[in-house]
Amino acid sequence: MKDFPSCFGENGVQVADASCTNASATTTVTKASQNLVTNVYQTKLVGKSRLIIVTWFKNLVGHCFSVEIDDLSGKSLCKLDVKPSIFSKRKGSKSVEVDFVTIDVYWDLTSCKFGSGPEPIEGFYMGIVCKDDVVLLIGDLKKDVFKKTKCLSNSMRLLKREHVFGKNVFGTKVQFKDHGQIHDLRIECEAFGPGPDEPCLVVRLDSKIVMQVQHLVWKFRGNCTVSVDGLPVEVYWDVHNWLFGSSTGSAVFMFQTCPGFEKSGAFAVDRAMVNPWSCSQSSGFCLTLYAWKSE
Repeated sequence: MKDFPSCFGENGVQVADASCTNASATTTVTKASQNLVTNVYQTKLVGKSRLIIVTWFKNLVGHCFSVEIDDLSGKSLCKLDVKPSIFSKRKGSKSVEVDFVTIDVYWDLTSCKFGSGPEPIEGFYMGIVCKDDVVLLIGDLKKDVFKKTKCLSNSMRLLKREHVFGKNVFGTKVQFKDHGQIHDLRIECEAFGPGPDEPCLVVRLDSKIVMQVQHLVWKFRGNCTVSVDGLPVEVYWDVHNWLFGSSTGSAVFMFQTCPGFEKSGAFAVDRAMVNPWSCSQSSGFCLTLYAWKSE
């Protein structure tokens, strides 16, 4: 690593955010941008491999979501928004066109339950249907979608981006592989040393410590590999903003299961953060967390 002192060794790596490519983005982050969760899926649609981006929002009015269909180069083919102004109808459908083919989006949040974040926890479904085939289905009420369709096509989740808030503890749910176990993920930053200048970073899965970083002031950026559900998971962290940045800065954590993802330093991490479908040819999954400290 050329960009960091030699004391970081091979584990020194900078985790960069695509939104930080200009100065204003690094200094000004609105609440609206913080209260969202984005999932990127790859599936076959209209005879081609496509990306479907589902973003859940939370604001003072309520919860809403958007669905965007892209090609693999990142070009947007269409976008559909379900906004709070029409969200009183918690069950419905909309149609859009992709390559002159009608795509139907169905959702039902009548019995939906939300946690502290914008993404639903249970009691919902959101499905995308093309020519009577389900190309994407999320939620736990899948049987309602199957009533309208014939079969389910294979889809793969590539990326999840989420903003989490806390004082010293930041938690979320994560599923590293399709139909795999859902884990409780907790990131803790505490002063375990002789003084406040000796913070320690701890990552837990289901209460079990899977990663611990001592002397965080000197190791504020780094990476290591842990094993989850029999899979090697590369963990990258950048807590520079927590220790040396402004009070509005977030730490960034990335959990990457792409088998073809190489340890090539900051460039490799930046590529996955900026271009989430860079792993589209593998069976991997990437979780990116932006951890905001709140007093």
